[in-house]
Amino acid sequence: MTTTSEAWTPPEGEPAAASAAPVPISPADVAEAARLVSFGLQAKLLPARDAEYGELVRRYREDPPFGRLADAVATGMGLVVLEVSARAGMAVAAAEDSVFAVRMGDYSRRAASESADRFLHGLAHLAVAALAFPRPEDLADDGYLGRVTVNGVDAFVRQACRRLEERAEAEGANTDPASDAPGLEAAWRVWARRSATGATKDARRLSGSTTGIVSKAVSFLVDSGFLQKTSDDSGGTYRTTARYQLQVRDLAGGAAMAELLDLGVVPVSDGTPTLAPPDESDDLVADAGLPFHAL
Repeated sequence: MTTTSEAWTPPEGEPAAASAAPVPISPADVAEAARLVSFGLQAKLLPARDAEYGELVRRYREDPPFGRLADAVATGMGLVVLEVSARAGMAVAAAEDSVFAVRMGDYSRRAASESADRFLHGLAHLAVAALAFPRPEDLADDGYLGRVTVNGVDAFVRQACRRLEERAEAEGANTDPASDAPGLEAAWRVWARRSATGATKDARRLSGSTTGIVSKAVSFLVDSGFLQKTSDDSGGTYRTTARYQLQVRDLAGGAAMAELLDLGVVPVSDGTPTLAPPDESDDLVADAGLPFHAL
């Protein structure tokens, strides 16, 4: 009989248990992991529409070493893996310093707008996210589909502007905020004074109008695989995708979203604004980037 201080040896003729050796990574494994990440960068592609993509998603979920390898490839490319599933594919987001990230300044230039309007574009994106998933349980429910309209988003932001104006009047704030004021404080007067449509001679919506800014935001989200257009009603009606839900989950704790929700304008899913008591929140961080991770 051995004591606790003695080393245990296997019975004669029985091999000692070998420690689990790591499975070597082959070039083919690396290639497949990179291939999976490349599929994830194709925002509108889903595993159900591509057999190879679907097989790689299955391998990621069933083969942990391969999953870790794919995560490492994504990390090396400056990407954050939000989820890998049949419903969303490999949903990746760009880290803030990633080459894939889109800065708000770059986005506003791409939208052919004045640089002074960058906060307005940020408000439009924040409002779309808030309208699409107005309750925490909506973000938590994988089966939930949010719906937004261009006119509903504009109405939501205009009501937020009214709340900001009321707050400024109650606090005796100056009618013209300082240039370094937080983003929402600096932007609400511009949005409120800007025409909602500002139609041209042939009745087209002006790109610099507030509904024009919202239209650019939702078009960008459609191109990014975050929204899908369902009709032209109310200036354009859109529904959310699984990829967008994951992005907004990541956004939900951010200071920019917190400041918008702090105004107490709580929308319902058809875009009609209502009111609720505000909560405490942090200041908006100005021009840190788009209010979600974009590729």
